[in-house]
Formats: sequence, structure tokens, C-alpha cells
Amino acid sequence: MKTKLTVVILLALAFAAPFFTSCHHNSQTKAADTYEYTDDYNNTVSVPSPPRRIVSLSPAVTEIIFALGRGDLLVGRTDFCQYPPEAAQIESVGGISNLNVEKILALNPDLVISGSMIPQKSAEHLMSLGVPLVCVIEKNRFDGLYENISKIGQLTDRTQTAYRLIDSLKHVMDADQATYAQQSDSNRPSVYYVVGFGAGGNFTAGGDTFINDLIAMAGGRNIAAGVKGWSYSLEALMDENPDYIIIRREDSALFCNTKPYTRLDAVKQGRVVAIESATIDLQIPRNIDCVRTLRQSFANHK
Repeated sequence: MKTKLTVVILLALAFAAPFFTSCHHNSQTKAADTYEYTDDYNNTVSVPSPPRRIVSLSPAVTEIIFALGRGDLLVGRTDFCQYPPEAAQIESVGGISNLNVEKILALNPDLVISGSMIPQKSAEHLMSLGVPLVCVIEKNRFDGLYENISKIGQLTDRTQTAYRLIDSLKHVMDADQATYAQQSDSNRPSVYYVVGFGAGGNFTAGGDTFINDLIAMAGGRNIAAGVKGWSYSLEALMDENPDYIIIRREDSALFCNTKPYTRLDAVKQGRVVAIESATIDLQIPRNIDCVRTLRQSFANHK
């Protein structure tokens, strides 16, 4: 029941590893001013300062670039880069698993920024062609969002803007944290986030994911907090019978009408929180919207 993007996210987060070799950028294509940047896969890349033509291969990267006010630098993005709405006006270079390398080259970028989703073959091919590719990967903890904003701020020559964005997010996110941090697990509603369900298996966000942090920040207790990765058994879900189910908006109706999930108390009692998928699946500033939505849903729990 997972969306196509979700499958890609799962695979990327589960199997991402430092597989890239160092990028040897063609000296004839370097900008006049460059600096050596070491990315999240420990590759050293010659990065223009400032960049003028960026291709984003990650919806999270695209959203952060716009949040920093640098959407004007984007000349290419993936089919999944759909927020903010202005992103739709930018040339698409294909999906995550079927990038159009020729189109990327035709856009003549001086910087390409990717996340964890891009297949190794595509990344290595781009680097072999001399494309300056920097990887800013999704982190397992929520605080990794601040780190990624800082890195993209540096890459887009908006370091101070990035600091201000981070400070504003921290101010909002930390506003109620003292209250939630003091809650014992017994006073927190039990929560299960549906990543995948049905015949293909049951998948959720384990304790080693930033999604687990989002649930905790909202005052919930993730029943899969003791699990590493994404796989979860149907038997465990039914036995735990969580107080709340969180699910992507587009999957909510089907889940609530599919057996045996119909036997869950959260389904029977209308405690299924349908949420915009990007706000919880991607590590982006709009994670704040996810936390706010969940806090409101959990507010009346007794």
C-alpha cells in the first residue's frame, strides 16, 4: 500500500551507505571561485561559490533550498519535488530511480545536490561525467534537520539565512518540549505510524528514525521504538493495540476498511490521524506541521 516515493525512501534509509567514490571534477568546467567540500559520503567535491545553476535530486533538498530563499538557483528537480508549488515550474529531470542523465547535463548545472534516494549507478555515472555532485543525506535523528539546513545554507551561499531558519524552528519546536519531556511513558498515548500494510507486509518507523523523534516530540510513545529499521509484525501491532494510528492521508480510508486492522481500537474509536505524507516522511522544515498536528490529536488523551 506504500506510495512509490515511500518505497524509494524506505530503501534509501534502510540501505544507504558510503558507496560513492571521490568526484574528480573536470578542471575546465570549474567556476572561477570554488572550494573543496566534503559531503555526507566523505566525497570531496569542488563546489562553486556562489553556485548559479543547481539541480536538486531530492524533494527534501528542494524544499530546504526554497525555505532559504534560493529557489531562483534551481534549474532542475525530480518529479517528486512538488513543494512549494513554485517547484512545479522548474524543469524535471525524471524520477528518483529513472533519472534522465542527458537532461541533467543539458541543464549545465554547476552543482547537483542529492539525498539518500539516488541509486548508486546514477550517482556514479554523473560523477564520472564530471558533474559536481554533493550528497546531503537524511539523518536518523530529528536534529539532523538542523544539520542539513546548515549544510545546504553553506552550499547555496545563505549561511546566515540558514542560522535564522534553524533558530526559528528550534524556538517553535522547543516551546512545549519541557512539558512533554517530563511525561513518563505511562502518561503518553501509544502510537503506531503506518508506513506499509497489507499482503506485502507491515512497516513502520523504528526507534532509530527521525520519525520516532517526531512522535516523541508530539507527546506520543512509539510502540515500535524498540525496533531498528522499518519492518514490524502484524501480531505485535494487534497485541499492542495502540491508542492512535498515524497514517498518510492517501492511505487512511483503505487502512480503516482492511481486515484485521478494523479490529484495532484506534480504528473503531476514530483515533486514526491522517497526515500529509511529506511532513512526516521527509526531513524538512514542515516537520513542524507534523508535530503540531499530532500534538493537537493527542491533546485530549486520558
